[in-house]
Amino acid sequence: MEVSRNYEKIQKAKLGSAVTIGTYDGVHLGHRKLISELCKIAHSRDLCSVVLTFEPHPASVVRPESTPLLLTGLEQKLEQLEKTGVELVQIIEFDEKRAEESAEEFVKEVLVETLNAKVVAVGEDFHFGKNREGNVKLLEQIGKEENFEIHSLELLGINETLPTSENQISSTAIREALLNGDLEKANMMLGRPYEVRGHVTEGDSRGRELGFPTANIRVPSERLLPLDGVYAGFYESSDGCKYPSAISLGTRPHFYNDGDLLLEVHLIDENLDLYGDFSKITFEKFLRNQKRFENIDSLIKQLEFDVDDARIALS
Repeated sequence: MEVSRNYEKIQKAKLGSAVTIGTYDGVHLGHRKLISELCKIAHSRDLCSVVLTFEPHPASVVRPESTPLLLTGLEQKLEQLEKTGVELVQIIEFDEKRAEESAEEFVKEVLVETLNAKVVAVGEDFHFGKNREGNVKLLEQIGKEENFEIHSLELLGINETLPTSENQISSTAIREALLNGDLEKANMMLGRPYEVRGHVTEGDSRGRELGFPTANIRVPSERLLPLDGVYAGFYESSDGCKYPSAISLGTRPHFYNDGDLLLEVHLIDENLDLYGDFSKITFEKFLRNQKRFENIDSLIKQLEFDVDDARIALS
C-alpha cells in the first residue's frame, strides 16, 4: 500500500482509479466491507483502488468545540487500511480553506482532475463539502457529467435480524458503546479489540507498594478512552512482545476524591522496567467498575481477584 500526502504517489491512479472517501476513524467492519467492495471493482476493471481520507478530522476544523474523540490515530488507521488490500491512501490536509470548498469543487478538483476517478464507492448516508451539502445524489449528477460511476453501499448492521437503522455499525456507535462500558459491542463493531497507544510515564509507585506494579500510559488527549473501570487486555511493548494484563482506567477513587484520570496496566506474572516504552494497549474484556474500598487490605484483596479474573478471561 502506498501513502500519499501531496499527490506524489498517484501515477497509477492517474491512469484510472476507483475511489472511496471518508474519515475512516476506527476502520470498523462497515468501513472494511465498503473498501473490500471497492477493491473488487478496481481489480475487475484494472483500476487503482484509492482510499481518500482527511487529516486532521474535519470536525476539528468545522466545529472544534464538539470534535469527537478519535478511535484511531493516523498511524493506527493506516495500519488497518493496509490490511484491507487497498493500493493507495491519499491523505487530504483538512484546513479552513478545504472546509469552505463546495462539494462540486471538491469532486472536480480531487476526484476528476487529480485522481481520474472512474468509480466512486461510498456509504448510502455519505455527505461531504461545505456544510455537508454533498451527498450520493449530487455525486450521481456530477458522475454523469464527468463520466464516473457511483456505487452506493447499504450500511452494515451488527444484527442482520434487526433494521440497520437500529443497530448500524458506525464510528459514533462505537464511541457510545465504549463510553457506556459495552466493550463487547464496541469490539464486535470494530472486528478487533479496541486499542490505544502511548508512552509509559513515571507514576507515584503506589501500585508497586501494594504488590501490583503498573505501567502508567500517557495517551494523546485526542484519543477516546473507554468507561472508567477494570479490564482484561494486553500490553504490547515497542519490541512486539505481548503480555496478558489487568488494566485499570480511572481516578483511583480509594486514594483521591478528584484525581487525574490514569491508565494503569499491570502485566500478569511479570515485573519489567517499562519507563519510556511506547506501548499498545488492547482492551479485551470489561471486568468491573471502579469503586472505593474500606481499607487497603480490601483493595489488595480485590486486586488479587482482578488479576485472577483477567488471567482467566485471557486464557
